[in-house]
Formats: sequence, structure tokens, C-alpha cells
Amino acid sequence: MSPIMLRQFWSLVEMTRASIPLTMDDPSLAQWLLRRVRSERSLNNVEADILTDYIRSRLPLIRDLAQDQAC
Repeated sequence: MSPIMLRQFWSLVEMTRASIPLTMDDPSLAQWLLRRVRSERSLNNVEADILTDYIRSRLPLIRDLAQDQAC
């Protein structure tokens, strides 16, 4: 994954963390985040697969960030 895509993803997480739906299960939340990225940037299938794997590996951190925002 490119550094630009990583920066864009984490920027999106930071900007939307107050609205991240924490009640979703992990696969649904990963798809929700992927849809948000796709709404801002065009991704081919390979990029989408790589980003999905990355999101899934970072879901605990993303949930923690969103919960901190909610508190």
C-alpha cells in the first residue's frame, strides 16, 4: 500500500471517528470504512483487497480511537 493511501485512510479515520458505527461487527465495519475511502478515491480491486486486509488488521485501534472520541 502506498504511503499516500495510508495517509488518506488515517486522515479519513481521524475526520470521521466520531461517526464510526462501533456497534457493527468487524466485517461490516471494515466494509463501511472501505466504502468511505471509495467515496473519496477510486480504487482498483487489488488496492481494495489490500486496504481491506489492512483495515481488518487495524480494527482494534480504529475502535479505540472512535471510543476515545465518544468519551
